[in-house]
Parts: sequence; structure tokens; C-alpha cells
Amino acid sequence: MISPRERLIVALDVASAAEARRIVTSLGDSIQFYKVGMQLYTAEGPGVVRDLVMSGKKIFLDLKYHDIPNTVAAATREAAQLGVSMLTLHASGGTKMLRAAVDAAKQSDSELAVLAVTVLTSMDENDLEETGIQDSIAEQAVRLGKIALSAGCAGVVSSAREVKSLRASLGSGFLAVTPGVRPAGAAHGDQARVVTPAEAIAAGATNIVVGRPITAAADPVLEAQKILQEIA
Repeated sequence: MISPRERLIVALDVASAAEARRIVTSLGDSIQFYKVGMQLYTAEGPGVVRDLVMSGKKIFLDLKYHDIPNTVAAATREAAQLGVSMLTLHASGGTKMLRAAVDAAKQSDSELAVLAVTVLTSMDENDLEETGIQDSIAEQAVRLGKIALSAGCAGVVSSAREVKSLRASLGSGFLAVTPGVRPAGAAHGDQARVVTPAEAIAAGATNIVVGRPITAAADPVLEAQKILQEIA
């Protein structure tokens, strides 16, 4: 069983290391897992990741690599050297790219979990059709999930709305990380396919990613505790 504290990942979607440190300090021991995405990584570079890892926090490095296999493998090796726990790639990069990343992670001394992003949680059916995909979001998520797991990825990233389909088709032996999670009553922001923490876990998510409902709250610790209780 995964503890609630292992399941909840707080997104540090901020523009500076100082702001990230403020959030981490304010949450204290209540949160141990944080997401560092494109904004913070682009602003501050790998140093902010090293600092968080050195402080004892687990890091979900959400950079969604999508490039030729050699380039992605090299980037994965660097991520492993940083000591992050999870790293994202786009499943649509295909088997060769995914397998190159998985092999690079295995060759390191870390226990890096390579995760494949299926369909972005900001997309709806019209967005998917615009890219030339005629299938439903659930069908596309399962197709990409199969590719990812066949390539050796530790799991996938998808909306919780697709996790149930992924579990039904692919089983239970993989990580399912779900962004786009909002407590009941919270603003959806730029997310199109939103679920609550309880709905995400019930659907089969192993981890959920929550950002602004915690980091922008008047009392971040209280909001985090509410979500942890909902997960439990």
C-alpha cells in the first residue's frame, strides 16, 4: 500500500527558487513529494532540483521530453544524476525513444521511474481531433499506454478520467500519475478534464498532482491536510 504522503505530489509551478523554497518551507513535513516543471526548471536550472533532493524531498521532474532517442537518453541520464524520483516523456515519441530513456535510467545508480505522458489534461476531444487523432481520448490514452509499458516505462501520466480505461486494458502493475486534480469547489484553471482527489484514487491513480489549490491557499498546510485525508 502507498501512503497518502507518497501519493500526493505538490506542483511547484512558480518562477523562482525563492518562491519554491517559500512553499516547501510553509508546507514543512506535511509534504515530501514535489513536481518541478518547465517554468521553474527553465528559470532556475538543475540547481533548484539538487537543492530539493538534498533537503530530503522526492522530485517528480516533469519536463516531458520528446526528441530523438539519443537526445532523450542523454537527458534521462542527467536527470538520474540529479537524483529525481520520476521523469516524464511524451509517449507519442514512440517505442525507440521511450526504450532509450528506460535503458539510460537502468544504467544509472538511481531508482528513476520513467513515466510516459499520454494525453495532456488540458486537451479535449476537439483538440485531439485537430492533431489528426480520430479516436476518443480514452482510446488514445490506452494506445499510448500500451506503447509505453511495452517499452519498459514504469507508468503513465494521464487524466484520472482515463485511468480506469488504462487499468481495465493494461492491469494494475504500473504507476498512474494524474495531474488536473482539483478539490471539490476549486477553480479548474487551464485544465479541461478535472477530477477530485478521491475520484482520482478510486479510478486507480497511484499519485496525484495538485498545485494552485495548495500553493495559492491562504493556509497551504490545511489544504494539503484536507487532500491527504481525502486520499486516505
